[in-house]
Amino acid sequence: MPDPAELVLSLKNEERTRVLGRLLGERATPGLVILLFGELGAGKTTLAQGLTEGLGCATRASSPTFNLLHLHSGRLPLVHADLYRLDDADSVEDLGLAELVEAGAVAAVEWPELAGDALPEERVEVTLLESGEGREAHLRAVGREAGELLAGLADAYSVA
Repeated sequence: MPDPAELVLSLKNEERTRVLGRLLGERATPGLVILLFGELGAGKTTLAQGLTEGLGCATRASSPTFNLLHLHSGRLPLVHADLYRLDDADSVEDLGLAELVEAGAVAAVEWPELAGDALPEERVEVTLLESGEGREAHLRAVGREAGELLAGLADAYSVA
C-alpha cells in the first residue's frame, strides 16, 4: 500500500468545518469510509452535516449517539455512526456498518478508535484539534482511492 497522503487545514469556525465536510461529500465515491477523531465538541457532527450537504441528502446529520447509526439518502447513501456508547470492539460487527459500506454507502464514523481492528484498510482519517485560531483538521488518506480524494482538496477548500 502506498504512503498515506496527509493534509492540514485551518477551521476558523463551524461554517468552515461544514465546508470541509461538504467538499468531502462532493468528492465521495461508493464505499468511502471517513473516520472522525476528536474530543467531545470538536466538530465531528458538524463535519458530518457538511457531508450530508455534499452528498445531496434530504436530511441533515445530527449526533447519532443514542441510535448509534443514522442513514441519510442522497447521491450516495451516508451512514453516520457514533461508536461512543459501544461496550467493546466486537459490537461494531453487530451494527452492519461493513455491509452498508460494501453495498456502496459512504460512512462517517465518530469515535472510531473504539472499533479496534474492525477499521477498513481504505479510509480517510480526519482528526479535529484545537488550535490557536479555532480548530485544525488533520486529514490522512490511507489507500489509493482515499489519496485521490484528498488530492486537490486543499485548493478547493481555499476557494470555497
